[in-house]
Amino acid sequence: MRNNLLFLMMALLMFAACRKDPAVTPEQTETAFPPNPGSVVKGLYLLNEGNMNMNKASLDYVDLRTGIYRRNIYGQANPEVVKGLGDVGNDIGVYGSKLYVVVNISNKLEILDVKTSKKIKQIDITNCRYVTFHKGKVYVSAYLGKVGDPNAPNGNISEIDTTTLQITRRVDVGRQPEEMAIVGEKLYIANSGGYSPPNYERTVSVIDLNSFTEIKRIDVAINLDRLKADRYGDLYVTSRGDYYNIPSKLFVIDTKTDQVKKTFDIAASNIWIDDDTAYIYATEWSYIQQKNTITYATINVKDETLTGKKFITDGTEAQIKIPYGIIVDPYTKDVYVTDARDYVTPGTLYCFDPLGKKKWSIVTGDIPAHFAFVY
Repeated sequence: MRNNLLFLMMALLMFAACRKDPAVTPEQTETAFPPNPGSVVKGLYLLNEGNMNMNKASLDYVDLRTGIYRRNIYGQANPEVVKGLGDVGNDIGVYGSKLYVVVNISNKLEILDVKTSKKIKQIDITNCRYVTFHKGKVYVSAYLGKVGDPNAPNGNISEIDTTTLQITRRVDVGRQPEEMAIVGEKLYIANSGGYSPPNYERTVSVIDLNSFTEIKRIDVAINLDRLKADRYGDLYVTSRGDYYNIPSKLFVIDTKTDQVKKTFDIAASNIWIDDDTAYIYATEWSYIQQKNTITYATINVKDETLTGKKFITDGTEAQIKIPYGIIVDPYTKDVYVTDARDYVTPGTLYCFDPLGKKKWSIVTGDIPAHFAFVY
């Protein structure tokens, strides 16, 4: 017995001596499309969520001037970060010279140099979700509490100064707050209550940015998620419904009155507004039918009417299994759509021209989801 124990100790020492730190996932580059040196937009960051509890969030970059697609750029730029970008990349944004990456399950906001992707700082925020910007400040929504806990406390919003990179103020909002938008000096937050079905939240919190206090909540619908502002002072808010009998819908809030003024009886999972057009897709899951129903739509936000026009017109939508992210180039009007496919293998990024014809596509990381343009 003593000899066996000695042998085991020697084996463990040898293993420890030989073990190396986890290898950095190397960056991969690939030509995605012909170069366009005159592109006004320099590039496009794509944040891949990665599966929960697997530390597979990753960052890709589309160089719109050279036509080069770069995968896994975070690991290459930050080899000293052992676990890479982290667990579930939930949002991304460029503001000034910095790139802000919200990593949900890793409970952190990563702040990177927008040119090099080199890490500048990490700010710990429990169960953080989305990020937005205004007048030299960064705003991050957070669920708080443990993932999935129906007794989790109300969420909050952290305000971060972009010069000191310190949290300056916090304000409590509703349960499990999601996406945010700023109109004038008011910050709007979609509250979901997603941890306690069927007792979902159904409000949008309104924060006065000067006092940083919640001044009201707007009753909208259950299980709110996405929230985008148009250039006319209106907000477009998505409701995911309850996945059983209450369907997903889209609502319009007038920020002059802070009241819901219109309801679109269409499913909406994500929305991007460019000029007068809102681009919408829906992946609506039904527990009753045990399937997704996928739809695409556009809305004229000036007239607040469905256009009946498609932003994919060449049949490529039949190849997209799970539409998961969308953004529109404000200059070329190219539409970028991601496909999460089966959620466990690499996804696909598609680029469509303004007429809805596919220009190119390329393989991404796992669950490609969130975009940020670099100007």
